[in-house]
Amino acid sequence: MFNPARPIIFHILIRNSPSSPIFTRLKTLTTITAHLQNRTTSKKDDYFAVVHHISAIVRRDFYLERTLNKLPISVTSGLVYRVLRTCPNSGTESLRFFNWARSRPSYQPTTLEFEELLKTLARTKQFQQMWKIAHQMQTLSPTVVCFIIDEFGKHGLVDQAVEVFNKAKSALNCPQTIEVYNSLLFALCEVKLFHGAYALIRRMIRKGVAPNKRTYSVLVNGWCASGKMREAQDFLEEMSRRGFNPPVRGRDLLVDGLLNAGYLEAAKEMVRKMTKKGCAPDVETLNSMLQAVCNAGETEFCIDIYNDVCRLGVSPNVGTYKIMIPAACKEGRIDEAFKILHRSIEDGHRPFPSLYAPIIKALCRNGQFDDAFCFFSDMKVKGHPPNRPVYTMLITMCGRGGRFVDAANYLVEMTELNLTPISRCFDMITDGLKNCGKHDLARKIEQLEVSLRGV
Repeated sequence: MFNPARPIIFHILIRNSPSSPIFTRLKTLTTITAHLQNRTTSKKDDYFAVVHHISAIVRRDFYLERTLNKLPISVTSGLVYRVLRTCPNSGTESLRFFNWARSRPSYQPTTLEFEELLKTLARTKQFQQMWKIAHQMQTLSPTVVCFIIDEFGKHGLVDQAVEVFNKAKSALNCPQTIEVYNSLLFALCEVKLFHGAYALIRRMIRKGVAPNKRTYSVLVNGWCASGKMREAQDFLEEMSRRGFNPPVRGRDLLVDGLLNAGYLEAAKEMVRKMTKKGCAPDVETLNSMLQAVCNAGETEFCIDIYNDVCRLGVSPNVGTYKIMIPAACKEGRIDEAFKILHRSIEDGHRPFPSLYAPIIKALCRNGQFDDAFCFFSDMKVKGHPPNRPVYTMLITMCGRGGRFVDAANYLVEMTELNLTPISRCFDMITDGLKNCGKHDLARKIEQLEVSLRGV
């Protein structure tokens, strides 16, 4: 085991020796730093391995308390919180683990663990146990109250949601913030009680609580999900007359509502009308629209809308480029993908591997390997460094195209960057090189695999 005291003393002796060169001292310091970093990384890995192991016991072991008692672990707040986070769908088991942890003398639960357990119990509809835990706490944060109301709404239990809202301030010591109002509004819209939702909004106005973006989005999404576009538009106009203009334009809310409700054609038609009138959606609505259209396989419409809104002065963000470039490459529109990538560079974005990897793959599919290699070399200079999936994809495409020597070169380059190739890449390259008669190179690749894996 590494002893940090010995290298440090050794370094001090070298530093005080007049005959020792300076590069030796620097090398010793670098070695010490590397050892300490490796120790820190190893401790983190061991800690999260323990969290993973305990989580598996909580989820799967019928006698989990007996098994946990046999483990030589120190129960801390951080450990309990992370275990609860990794068991979001195991309500009864998480409660048993929490009660076991509370029985340990070294552990005192904090609000963080209580709230995480409440979320798990609400998510798994263990409402009776949830209230027992809630009564043990003096105060609930608005975030947890909102989560509980949302879960009641998702399960259609609107009466219970209203009950939580009404006693939030008195029994739970939780202020009725705009987020709490929005959660109850969501629960009412889930069961299509729009009259109750309107009454809640009027109460908000009387209490002096100003609506925010989610307030409008929840109600507009509810109307659109019920196929009532006219009512959604009337609601936006009424709120505008009262002086409560939404933080985003009403048309963007309507487009988002139609997309969330699954009315893709209606959303496309509205966007078409907007662009013809010279009015473009905001970037967030544009990205939602492009993603939905691409998922439906209508890439041509996606590219046309993208070009139209760019002409209208909309500045795309990184999310837009992540949607458009893979979509254009999937349809074989490589020139269009290059245009979009160059526009992102002009906007000041340094290309990520997820942006230039689809172009490389499309070029290889078309048999344009030399262009792909040249573009890859260019991106290594102008973009973010390639990661393991990019190299794996490029090696795979080279193998499919019979370019086994190039694949071997990229595999060696990958190892020089401390990126470990997967076994399939080694097998594909060695088999391909042997079939091509490159036995010496195949032997070197095999030796490289042995040196890396120690097998």
